[in-house]
Amino acid sequence: MRIEQLEYLTAVTQHGSLRRASERLHLSQPALSEALTKLERELRVTLLDRRRSGARISREGRELLPYMADVLAAVERLRNAAGDRRTDTRMIRVGTVHAATSTLLIPAVRAFQERHPGTTVEVLTLQQAQIDEGLADSTLDLGLVNVLDGDDAPIGLDGVDLLHGRPVAVLPAGHPLTARPQVTIDELRQERFVMMRPGYVMHRYVHRAFGPELPPAAHSTDGAEMGKALVAEGVGVTVLPDYTVIGDPLHRVGMIEARPIAGEQTYLTLQLRQRSSLQQPLPVRELQAALTARATEYRGAAASSSAAS
Repeated sequence: MRIEQLEYLTAVTQHGSLRRASERLHLSQPALSEALTKLERELRVTLLDRRRSGARISREGRELLPYMADVLAAVERLRNAAGDRRTDTRMIRVGTVHAATSTLLIPAVRAFQERHPGTTVEVLTLQQAQIDEGLADSTLDLGLVNVLDGDDAPIGLDGVDLLHGRPVAVLPAGHPLTARPQVTIDELRQERFVMMRPGYVMHRYVHRAFGPELPPAAHSTDGAEMGKALVAEGVGVTVLPDYTVIGDPLHRVGMIEARPIAGEQTYLTLQLRQRSSLQQPLPVRELQAALTARATEYRGAAASSSAAS
């Protein structure tokens, strides 16, 4: 029995079929099937129901999954324990939808670097589904995603809420709507609009808020950082979580402004995600702590600013 055989069966369970598991594992389907057939022979149990429509995990296979998970968790702990002793050369990979990059992620990475100067943090800008997939297959260590009310982390992932906020209209300096204490959806409909591409929560939110009547002149882009840059250059206006805008360098120097949206009751959450039941190496845990500490600082500063105003 080989560890990868247990990982293969777990992948079939996670992705729902032999074909999708082989794609995620970058392994040919015949090779994956053969490896699982050998495991079946060794255990003398049918692990997969093989049908014309595809192969799925069997009832016997599901009953054995908890034991396999225990074995894989023990192997992961062993690998992580070894990794804790090689912190000088470790790379931490963080996937982000570019939410709160300058207000939370960059300060947290800076604080982490002071304690772990030999550890590299690689930040990848990805869509939320890509981040969840990367966490599930361990190509990412941590993920930062936006979620709407009612959104749950996928099975196999844990989410820790870092920041809560509301959608705000993001306007270029000098825009007529900056003279208003708040703006309406109807007013935003009349503007050139910078839309987040499909796959981002704010794309889903805009369709929910605007309904079928989207702004007639809509541009699209990936991620909040490019969206804010386009707004600052006067290309259009957009809608983003307030924690992505308030305190951003473009906001601090007055190149963009944020205004509440009249009647808006939607809550957004910046969530830190990782694989469930995974004992992370020490550097990853310390980066998590740095992100949590920075989120606490940001919340405190925002509360003080609100009280002062």
